[in-house]
Amino acid sequence: MTELIDAAEPDATPAPGDGVWAPQRRRLTVGLVMTITLVAFESLAIATVMPTVEDDLGGRALYGWVFSGFFLASLAGIVVTGLLTDRRGPMVPFAAGLALFSVGLLVGGLAPSMPILVAARLFQGFGAGAIPSSAYASVARGYPSALRPRVFAIFSTAWVIPGITGPTIATFAEEGASWHWVFLGLLPLVAIAAVIAVPALGRLDRAPEAEADDASAVDDRDRLLRVGLLVIGVGLVLAGGTVSSPLLAAGLIAVGLPVAIPAFVRLVPVGTTRLRPGLPAIVAVRGMLTWAFFGVDAYVSLAATEGRGGSTRIAGAALSVCAVLWTCGSWSTERLMGRLGPRTMDRIGFLLIGVGATGMLATALWLPAWASLPAWGIGGLGMGLAYSPLSVSALGAADPGREGRATASLQLCDTLGVSLGTGAGGALIALADARGWASSTGVALAFALGIAAALAGLVAASRLPTRIPGLEAT
Repeated sequence: MTELIDAAEPDATPAPGDGVWAPQRRRLTVGLVMTITLVAFESLAIATVMPTVEDDLGGRALYGWVFSGFFLASLAGIVVTGLLTDRRGPMVPFAAGLALFSVGLLVGGLAPSMPILVAARLFQGFGAGAIPSSAYASVARGYPSALRPRVFAIFSTAWVIPGITGPTIATFAEEGASWHWVFLGLLPLVAIAAVIAVPALGRLDRAPEAEADDASAVDDRDRLLRVGLLVIGVGLVLAGGTVSSPLLAAGLIAVGLPVAIPAFVRLVPVGTTRLRPGLPAIVAVRGMLTWAFFGVDAYVSLAATEGRGGSTRIAGAALSVCAVLWTCGSWSTERLMGRLGPRTMDRIGFLLIGVGATGMLATALWLPAWASLPAWGIGGLGMGLAYSPLSVSALGAADPGREGRATASLQLCDTLGVSLGTGAGGALIALADARGWASSTGVALAFALGIAAALAGLVAASRLPTRIPGLEAT
């Protein structure tokens, strides 16, 4: 498959003035960036105000399901959107995702109880899974190969402002008015984004029908069944992690894993679990990348606040530095990808994430809290260098008319990588707490797991393609 990617016919290089912000693409670019920004802002803002929401609504037993329900629904949204995008083009699933996301915001903002809020988050999660999945597929339809690194760099920039300002704005909204406005205040912006993006997506050419092959042999009905089984299986595993009875937890996990694993294997490209060169390896490495990075990122604040001289301001500054350097790394890929190729770029990225995780481990155990700023800044730079090349590679490796399935597989492994990485790190922290160890020891174990994941990704990156069609060295 690597040879097929390397030998593929590149798209025509855009003429001067025919870039991402050219008149014929400006509306599409603005609409996609705006919607991704809204999804990012919502995610960070809800996490910030949830303690206040729980104080108001009660239902602490359902607190975790506000996030778990969102995650499970996003899995379904990713896969269903991939199928619809290949059949109908990106406009219909994108618009449906925005509509469901809006319904979730409205119901969540008016929720009188925690069960209603959980139901609202199911709508939001499905929409949040549909929006980036269809947006990524639209990149293959709306931009030539030479422009795609810049598009994904812009997408990464769309996370910076929410990452820096989202928690602060959410806090001001909650203190100045009510937590309800953290949900409701986004509705006008979603409407504006829809007006800009949906017509632009409707003008994209519909992809040609793709012939079935061994990488996409599962038909649409079977894929829908598999995503249902995946949601059920993962839901049982997540439930097992929240119950207090060890026996019940073990039973739920023992039932959930045999349901979830075969479903996942059937939903991703054939050979993903074996790192088969081409799209399967790209998808697998993406999951390893999000595991390595977010398995550490989730606990950076905890390490910073418990370090010597630690405070929430230092923790926030560390995450902001990470977000800024992630964006810097993404913009660097536009110049470096053509010369180095995705294999080398991801090796560098995994190496930097491993170095950053090592710095965070040292911060948790020995160094002053401010050391988290340069340490996790290095991790953010590595993520920026490694993330976009995989997105561009997946579009280059996808068969014509199958971009939706390719990007859905990528997003699916994204979501599972984040969940498994943070979940495994949290389990180690809980284990340390149960054994009476110092809290810094548990956090350090989570970072050690991130280091191991980065090293595994460094090895797995050797299965990635050496170049991407349409991106000549400059």
